[in-house]
Amino acid sequence: MSGTFKTAGASKPAKTSQTESVTPSATGLLLWLWNGYLKRHTGLLLVALAFMMLEGSMFGFLSYMMKPMFDQVLVGGSQTALIWVAAAIFGIFALRAISSVLQKVLLTRISQLTVSDVRMEMMAHLMTLDGTFHQNYPPGYLMQRIEGDVEAVNKVWKTIITGAGRDVIALISLFAVAINVDWRWTVAALAGVPLLVLPTFLLQRYVRGNARISRDVSARLSTRLNEVFHGIVPVKLNRLEAYQSKRYRKLTRQRIELEVKSSLGQAAVPGLIDIMSGLGFVVVLMYGGSEILSGEKTVGDTMAFFTALGLAFEPLRRLGAFSGVWQVAAASLERIKELLEMVPELRDPAIPQPAPKGVPGIVLNDVHMEYGDTPILRGATFVAEAGKTTALVGASGAGKSTVFNLLTRLVDPESGEVSIGGVPVAAMRLGDLRSLYSVVSQDSLLFDETLRENILLGRSDVTEEMLKTALDAAHVSDFLPRLSDGLDSPVGPRGTNLSGGQRQRVAIARALLRNTPVLLLDEATSALDAQSEAVVQKALDRLSEGRTTLVIAHRLSTVRNADKIVVMDQGRVVDQGTHDELIARGGVYADLHSLQFDAA
Repeated sequence: MSGTFKTAGASKPAKTSQTESVTPSATGLLLWLWNGYLKRHTGLLLVALAFMMLEGSMFGFLSYMMKPMFDQVLVGGSQTALIWVAAAIFGIFALRAISSVLQKVLLTRISQLTVSDVRMEMMAHLMTLDGTFHQNYPPGYLMQRIEGDVEAVNKVWKTIITGAGRDVIALISLFAVAINVDWRWTVAALAGVPLLVLPTFLLQRYVRGNARISRDVSARLSTRLNEVFHGIVPVKLNRLEAYQSKRYRKLTRQRIELEVKSSLGQAAVPGLIDIMSGLGFVVVLMYGGSEILSGEKTVGDTMAFFTALGLAFEPLRRLGAFSGVWQVAAASLERIKELLEMVPELRDPAIPQPAPKGVPGIVLNDVHMEYGDTPILRGATFVAEAGKTTALVGASGAGKSTVFNLLTRLVDPESGEVSIGGVPVAAMRLGDLRSLYSVVSQDSLLFDETLRENILLGRSDVTEEMLKTALDAAHVSDFLPRLSDGLDSPVGPRGTNLSGGQRQRVAIARALLRNTPVLLLDEATSALDAQSEAVVQKALDRLSEGRTTLVIAHRLSTVRNADKIVVMDQGRVVDQGTHDELIARGGVYADLHSLQFDAA
């Protein structure tokens, strides 16, 4: 089916390829993250790494200072040694404090830059994916992927890099001190490490699986909230508050269970490390106790070794916990990577043709289109002449809106050709094709911004004179004085501060400023009262001047003056002509006309 989307290198729809994809390895995910986002911050990372190494190494220096402190100061009683040992210990803590602050600030900056890059790339990429993708994945789900998944990675990133990097360096320096005292004692202390390998591996898989399911449940929670708040009026009118709360509560409890299971898996690894550390401590005491009692090891040697061993316990526990935390990050990284590797089928052609100049005509020639196994268009053929108004009429499901989707290449036909100005729409760049159209639909999209921003949509090339001309022609100037701040008045979420007719006039003002050669009107006045419809229709007539206009309408009164009326029924063009010609011939159009006007 046209309009599906693919995972790079695959031929199946993305929803299938996701479930069948091989789980990326930790190394693969880290390489992807490094090459895609972190590599550009190499300089800052190296500086932060230097400070991180400095902070971590201070643990080793501190444990090493136990030897002179006991042997030369506490046992030997050297006044000189007291001064330089005290100064050295103070210096260790000062260096650790300074390096800790600097590396955390640098890594926080890197993490925020990285997260912003990922979010911006995800949003830009998701907007390129086909309509089928957005039908399969609702807005709340995608919001959770952009916000929730990326934030989960950010938290883990900061925890692992600022903590794990430091702790690895600390362990290296601490075990260097322990080996320097006695390598055999060090081996004995690590006797329980092999026992951790299998349990840790199994726990990591357990945590990663639960984390991935938990992220999916979080996305469903976001979807539920998005649907409830966007449909709050129907929820209230149909008394669905308890029903929606019950559904949300069920998902929340499911998420709690998953989070608890994930927490259990993450906490189990540090617990195993505690047991291993205790075992190692006991083995060292049993193995090296005779050497300590016989005096073969000095008090300073003993204190340096056990201080190093004691200081190593906490970094070991944190690193054990990080292994579980990484699995949570890996689950989110997998989901982010999957989305970014999805490729839309509707792409620019390899060798694009230029868009037509001037005011083009539109031709559909034997076009067939299906959604799944349901045929929508069955050999539709008609011509919309350049500079004239062509109306598409017919019952719901006749295929009228699909024609608009084909013209703007939101979908591609199964067969047949759609062309504009003699150029097939599939032969043009998507940006060039869509720059030919202005669209005014029944539900005009307004953003929660000012009226001015909703009309200009970020354009900086519009002069005040051009703006005023568009406002007057679209009859926005008629209601502008009634707004508290004029053009700088907020329109509210989805334009709720404006009436339906006012929102349509804003959409018409946008279209006038776009000044495109083709105008697509999709039920632009169907939801308006008679007074608002008259004003909007007047603005639409002004907008249609000098353009090729294609109109979808159920109310035949709005299209009786069209240059041509194309009658569609069950995906076919069954008749076409002027209003008077179609009425005289009888048929589908005459029946529709009778139904509407006899009822009236």
